[in-house]
Amino acid sequence: MEEPGTARIAVDLLGGDRAPAVVVDGALRALRADPNLHLLLVGPSEVAGGLVDVLTPEQRSRVTVRQVRHAVTMADQPTRAPRAVTTVRAAVAAVAEGTADAVVSAGSTGATVTAAALGLGRWPDVRRPALVATLPALAGPVVLLDVGGSLEPRSTTLARHAVLGTAYAAVAHTVTGPRVGLLSVGTEPGKGDRLRRAADPLLAALSLPCDGRYVGLVEGYDVALGGRADVVVTDGFTGNVLLKAIEGAYAMAGGPPEGGGVPRAAALLGVAGTVVVCHGAARGKDVASGIALAAHLWRRDATARVASLLSAGRPADTPDRTTHTEVIP
Repeated sequence: MEEPGTARIAVDLLGGDRAPAVVVDGALRALRADPNLHLLLVGPSEVAGGLVDVLTPEQRSRVTVRQVRHAVTMADQPTRAPRAVTTVRAAVAAVAEGTADAVVSAGSTGATVTAAALGLGRWPDVRRPALVATLPALAGPVVLLDVGGSLEPRSTTLARHAVLGTAYAAVAHTVTGPRVGLLSVGTEPGKGDRLRRAADPLLAALSLPCDGRYVGLVEGYDVALGGRADVVVTDGFTGNVLLKAIEGAYAMAGGPPEGGGVPRAAALLGVAGTVVVCHGAARGKDVASGIALAAHLWRRDATARVASLLSAGRPADTPDRTTHTEVIP
């Protein structure tokens, strides 16, 4: 269902394993599907020109280009990426200056998270931004976080992410009274590693926004089935592995559950702007879905609404000084 309102999305043309071809394909699909979508194409002018040339005059009126020739490769360390202006930094800068409403990139997750945290700033109550994916489970959508933003968090970070995920499920997916679970190796109290055992009582003590409630520990199959929890919280390393395993299972089974799509885009929560990260191996239709997600979040004012809900369920934060490879301190 088409949503009203203009959305201006900055697209990183050089982000992704198969860029720029699949990004151009995805941008073209998104532009044709949404008459209220405006795109800022960030990348080499000749790449952007290849897209603009096939558009109708009306579609061309909704496209602008920002010439940037440098990209962060998947091999670059996020904190040691080239100091030149890169496509992802320029796309984030467009949001910061008000030229665009949201940014979409299929490039290096670490570089995108770092650029967003530095270029847009973090929310006051969030030290470690989280990548949030929505999976099409059998019983309905399941929000999974973190899927790559914070690889080695503390228990207090997981508690903060539980609040983020609850608010996101309610705002972005209109889930009433979201049920929140903590991913572990069993559902009995005390199951899991040291991080899970420390986080479980913290989540149980939270006052979650939007009438959310903590249902305890959940297992991997609960993410695919969706019957026990609407929001599943875990560390970014485990979440990313699980997300890609589910993608592989979908491919083997011939596709996701009816009415769902393979999860190839995630929203970044905890930064002062709308940022969507697509899978590095995304295809054109996946990039298009990422652009559509960014437009959806902008039109729902999701970033501001989720941020406003963070005062509920605030855990007693302690500085998270654990090793982190995605966002520099």
